Amino acid sequence: MIIKCIIIDDEPLAIEVIESFLKEFKNVEIVGTFQDPIEALTILEQGGVDAVFLDINLPRMNGLEFLKSLKEYPQAIITTAYKEYALESYELEVLDYLVKPISFNRFLKSINKLTARLITIKKHEPSMDLMQPAHIFLKVDKKLVKILLTDILFIESLKDYIRVSTLEDTFMSHKSLTSISEELPSENFIRIHKSYTIAIDKVKSIEGNLVEVGDKRIPIGRNYAAHAKQRILKNKSNLLK
Repeated sequence: MIIKCIIIDDEPLAIEVIESFLKEFKNVEIVGTFQDPIEALTILEQGGVDAVFLDINLPRMNGLEFLKSLKEYPQAIITTAYKEYALESYELEVLDYLVKPISFNRFLKSINKLTARLITIKKHEPSMDLMQPAHIFLKVDKKLVKILLTDILFIESLKDYIRVSTLEDTFMSHKSLTSISEELPSENFIRIHKSYTIAIDKVKSIEGNLVEVGDKRIPIGRNYAAHAKQRILKNKSNLLK
């Protein structure tokens, strides 16, 4: 799936930063950059834009006013130096709110959220490229690694890092378990311990407060036990129908 994006920001340097981030992702195409939101209307009205990276402080009208003026708009990711508009922006159902200066790790989280949202929206559309299965990008050392969601067994927290165990390999990344868990679809993954998030369909067995995933036995935390077991058992029941 190719994600088509536009950038609207009145600062050329801010546009350059977002462009440089987006160019790290092979499945993202920048179809336009604009310093004035009015100039972006034509391309938005033509359709086909999946996401807009939108500043708030813009000429003629601010970014949130611009969204309100549109009958329909693509997934919106706010990029701004101002924190105080966050609540208003989420009332407009924006996908994410990034406060400048934006780090690449924080930007990566937005791209993973965007990818997951678009896959959910487009999964029943005939135009979707079915050869592109659901995935996330994970920063490993100095490169971005594409990991298929169906390959993930479990994710383990190791202080300031996470270890993602897949069917074939493991990957270490400087990221929190909370952050990566928020990027994964909740219907497929569940946090069962302060140190573990697992793929629900990869559970082989449950014994007491232990689940077997792959070749590892993982503890279920006391605060997670009731919900985790209910979700896992419900998933297994659905598979038998």
